[in-house]
Amino acid sequence: MNQPNQPSAARAWAVTFAGMGINLALGVLYTWSVFAAALIDQLNWTKTQSQFPYTLACVMFALFMVPAGRMVDKFGPRLVATIGGILAGAGMIISGVTQSLVGITIGFGLIVGAALGFGYGAPTPAAVKWFQPHKKGLISGLVVAGFGLASVYTAPLTKYFLTNYGISRTFIYEGIIFFAVIMILAQVLTFPPPGYVPYGGPPPATRAASAASSKYDFSPREMLATPQFYLLWLMFCFAASAGLLIIGHLAKIAQIQGGINWGFVFVAVLAVANAGGRILAGWLSDRLGRTNTMLLVFAIQAANMLLFASYKSAATLFIGSVLTGIAYGANLSLFPSATYDYFGLKNAGINYGLVFTAWGAGALIGPIIAGRAADLTGGYNASYLISAALLVVAAILSFVTKPPTKPVSDGQAVKV
Repeated sequence: MNQPNQPSAARAWAVTFAGMGINLALGVLYTWSVFAAALIDQLNWTKTQSQFPYTLACVMFALFMVPAGRMVDKFGPRLVATIGGILAGAGMIISGVTQSLVGITIGFGLIVGAALGFGYGAPTPAAVKWFQPHKKGLISGLVVAGFGLASVYTAPLTKYFLTNYGISRTFIYEGIIFFAVIMILAQVLTFPPPGYVPYGGPPPATRAASAASSKYDFSPREMLATPQFYLLWLMFCFAASAGLLIIGHLAKIAQIQGGINWGFVFVAVLAVANAGGRILAGWLSDRLGRTNTMLLVFAIQAANMLLFASYKSAATLFIGSVLTGIAYGANLSLFPSATYDYFGLKNAGINYGLVFTAWGAGALIGPIIAGRAADLTGGYNASYLISAALLVVAAILSFVTKPPTKPVSDGQAVKV
C-alpha cells in the first residue's frame, strides 16, 4: 500500500513501459542485417563494407553510454532520452539523403550510434529506482526487452519499405517514425521523488535475493579500482560478440548456408527470442544469482556457435536463431543487474555506461571478423569457432566473479 503523497504503482510501471517503448524504437540496430543485404545486393557493397555503419554504431552506442549515464545521474532520464530521439531521427534521415558509404556510415554509424547511447542509457536506471532491489533483474529485463523485440516489426517493415520505396526512403521514413515515438515517450521518464518507498513488496527468502543490493554506492573511480569491474567487462565483451556476429550477418548467413532469401524472418524470430531471453534471465537471476545464470547462458551460446556451421535448413537456422536470441538477450539484463548489485544505484547511469563499453568492444570483435572471414572464404565457419572459444573463457571467468568489497576508507574492507 502506498504511503501518503507517494506515487502509485501505476507510475512505476508507466516509467518501465515507456522505457520499453523507447527501446522498441531504438532496436532498429538489430535489423541491420536486412539493410546490409540490400546494400550488398542493390548498391554492390562488399560484406565487410556493409558492416562499417553497423559496427561504428555499436562502438558509438557503447562510448556514448558513458556521458549519457553521467547526464542521467545529474539531470535525470527525460532530457537524455529526448536527446536520443533527436539524434535518432537526424541520423536516419541523413543516411537516406546521402545514400553513400561515407554518408550512411556517418548518419547511421556515428549519429544513430550516439542516439542509441543516449536513448538506451536513460530508461533502465530510471525504472529500477522505482522498484525494490530484489526486482532489479526482472525490471531491467522488461525495459531492455523492447530493444531486442524491435526487429519483430522493424525487420518486416524495413523489408517492405526497401521493396517498395528503396533504400533512401526507407531510412527517411523510419527516421521520422522513431523520432516521434521516442520524443513522446521520453517525457514519461523520471526518477522517483525523495523519500519514495520502492514498489515491489518484501524479497523472497532466497540466497540470491538476500544479496540483491550493495550496501555501498561505488563512485566510478572506486568501481574501476575493483577486479569485479574488469571481470564483468571481459565476460560481457566475449558474450556480446557472439550474438552481434549473428545479428549483423543473419540474413546473409541464411542465403549462404541455406539458400534462403527471406532471412528477415529469422531476424524477427531472433528478436522475439532476444526479448524473451532478457526477461527470462532477469527473472531467473533474481532467484539463482547473476553469475550462476551467466554460466548457464555462456554454455548454451558456446554450444550453439560450435553447431552454427551445420545449420543449413530453415528448421536448423530457426533453432540457431532462437538460441542466439535467448543467450544474447540474457546478457543485456544480466550485466546491468550485476552492475547495480555490485556497485549500487546512486551512480547507476555512469557505472553501467562504463561496463557497457564492453558491448562496443564485442561489436568490433564479432561482426567485422565474420565479415572478413566471409569475404575471404565465402563462409562464416572460422568466426563461429572463435566466438565459441571466447564464450568458454567467459564461462570460466564466471566461476571467479564474486561481489566486491567496500573501499578501505574506515580502516576495514568489507563485502557489500
